[in-house]
Amino acid sequence: MWRSLRGAGAVSRRGAAVPEGRCCRRRSHVWDWHQALASAAGLRGGNAGANSRTCATVTMPEVSTDHLDEQQVQLLAEMCILIDENDNKIGADTKKNCHLNENIDKGLLHRAFSVFLFNTENKLLLQQRSSAKITFPDCFTNTCCSHPLSHPLELEENNAIGVRRAAQRRLKAELGIPMEQVTPEEIQYLTRIHYKAKSDGIWGEHEIDYILFVQKDVSLNPDPNEIQSHCYVTQKELKQLLDKASRDEVKITPWFKLIAETFLFKWWDNLHNLNKFIDHEKIHRM
Repeated sequence: MWRSLRGAGAVSRRGAAVPEGRCCRRRSHVWDWHQALASAAGLRGGNAGANSRTCATVTMPEVSTDHLDEQQVQLLAEMCILIDENDNKIGADTKKNCHLNENIDKGLLHRAFSVFLFNTENKLLLQQRSSAKITFPDCFTNTCCSHPLSHPLELEENNAIGVRRAAQRRLKAELGIPMEQVTPEEIQYLTRIHYKAKSDGIWGEHEIDYILFVQKDVSLNPDPNEIQSHCYVTQKELKQLLDKASRDEVKITPWFKLIAETFLFKWWDNLHNLNKFIDHEKIHRM
């Protein structure tokens, strides 16, 4: 049964007015990702692009956020990790700039992750994104989807430990899962996908997405500003949801659709033998 959070305080896409200058300046002091992308092309290894990270003032599109939810607008100031198409770090930029279609169309790409959390009954925890979300509001999706930040703890790349730390952080922020209940060591990194999708005429996604699996019984206390409902589902129930989405009866996120149509059920059938699916070398272009 889907557990709705509407009674806990419904959220609207229209929030309080955002003070002038917050997250919506025309010019910002960020990494010159145009130059970095060009310099990193064809390079390999963890140091690719290291010499190309030039701090510069660049022109970014001006987009009003006054009509959006204030809490979600505040999150647009977070600094995401910019990468090239081989997942080499080339700099950092705001979550806002990373999700504007105008920048995505010019090649801006950032690092992300998708968590699939199963309970001990082998049921998958799904969420429905809140109507306050700036990209893909009201869509059904996997357990948790977000971004590691440009912070030393989340930039660390050995066995994707930085990404797994970010996943632990966001499981707490979105679903209220106590951090001690899901540690980075309990999160299994399988592989990566590269996809691009538009949410509307202004906002979209362009990510290399780390696929993370967890199997554990956890406590939930979701934030209604992030999630409007959640539910554990069986494979049969998820297939029914996907069938409804194919008839436009419900909406699902594009990354979840891609993963569900390609890999998810094969992985789900092997929750206790996932090691054979680990592939940290390949990036699946979707």
